[in-house]
Amino acid sequence: MIIAIVLLAVALLALGFEMLLVLGIPALAVKATFFNRLPDVAVVQKMFGGVDHTTLLAIPFFIFAAHLMSSGRIARMLTELVKSLVGHTRGGMGHTVIGGSMAFGAVSGSAPATVAAIGGMVYPEMRKNGFSEKFSLGLLVSSAETALLIPPSITFIIYGWMTGTSISRLFAGGLAVGIVLGLAFAIMVMIEARRQGLLAKDRPTFADRCLAVKNSGWALGMPLIILGGIYSGLFTPTESAAVSVLYAIFVEMVVYRELSLKDLFRITEQSAVSTSVIFVLLAMGGLISYFVTLAQIPNEITAFITQINAGPITFLLVVNICFLIAGMFIDPNSALLILIPSLYPVAMALGIDPVHFGMIVTLNISIGMITPPFGLDIFVASSTLNKPVMTIINGVWPFVVVNILVLLIITYIPAISLFIPNLLFG
Repeated sequence: MIIAIVLLAVALLALGFEMLLVLGIPALAVKATFFNRLPDVAVVQKMFGGVDHTTLLAIPFFIFAAHLMSSGRIARMLTELVKSLVGHTRGGMGHTVIGGSMAFGAVSGSAPATVAAIGGMVYPEMRKNGFSEKFSLGLLVSSAETALLIPPSITFIIYGWMTGTSISRLFAGGLAVGIVLGLAFAIMVMIEARRQGLLAKDRPTFADRCLAVKNSGWALGMPLIILGGIYSGLFTPTESAAVSVLYAIFVEMVVYRELSLKDLFRITEQSAVSTSVIFVLLAMGGLISYFVTLAQIPNEITAFITQINAGPITFLLVVNICFLIAGMFIDPNSALLILIPSLYPVAMALGIDPVHFGMIVTLNISIGMITPPFGLDIFVASSTLNKPVMTIINGVWPFVVVNILVLLIITYIPAISLFIPNLLFG
């Protein structure tokens, strides 16, 4: 049955069908062929069940907050703060891009929103500071990946909902993995800066840095509310998402006065459309998950792996290959919905920690956001900066290689993913 689902989905994808139909038609075909005695009402119930979960309430709130901040001043203020701290170093604008992406990721949870929010601000500065066009575009697009790893992450929320894994623990694990990825990019910036002969600038005075922190005070309140609220136990992830929306509206409309009431209605509409797309995919993913479970496909995969004596090392290598290939052709949420129902039970049977597995999956999905031919962040950057897609793709390839190296480190050194969750939650 799994072969039938995959082949039909690939055929629909090749014919240019929307992801809604790429997920939905194979599920309905499986129902008609293998489970024709199943009442039609059960299909509707499973689709509704795919989105009927309180955990998923965090998604529309974080999407709304991301749109508010990218349209207002919060994203700009966070980037300016990072620039005041690291912009003077050799290749400082490159480090600013990385730090700015991580800072905005810590309040949005969305990689495309990160590209759109800071791309127009930092790309001209990188070019002015001596970085090549290809490297500048590649770094900007790749750094946005950290938004999927630095909490709050929409991908972690979906993974946690699908697997029952603690979202707070996933957020804590993602913090460490996001920092490791950011450090890897920082090393690339240092190498490129030295290769281009870029020099360090005068270090800002302590007073200048204090002023930058003061000017960014309201913007800094956003990550403090979200991360501080979650890790202190004051808020659940869903509650922190709701609070972040109220805070963003207050700061952008009352403090900064960057957005008008008309802007608020426009942003609300954009956020509703983005949310609807995700929830339709979740509904279809819930249906596919149901049929995969009903057909006992995870049990068959587990039995096969046991039969060939494939341990966790081989299994995780296969997982990485599957997600890397899937990321080239379909959007991250769809890859998650298609592959997790079959792979997660096998991972648990092999004794792999669910948080560690979540880090591996999410990093794979992050790589998919920048992997040609259909990496979403590539097209967002092309639209935002008015640059040809092929130019961006040429700049991205070195970062894809570094991503894969980091992926192997995260895959086979579980302590990186589990250190902070174990420290905070035991």
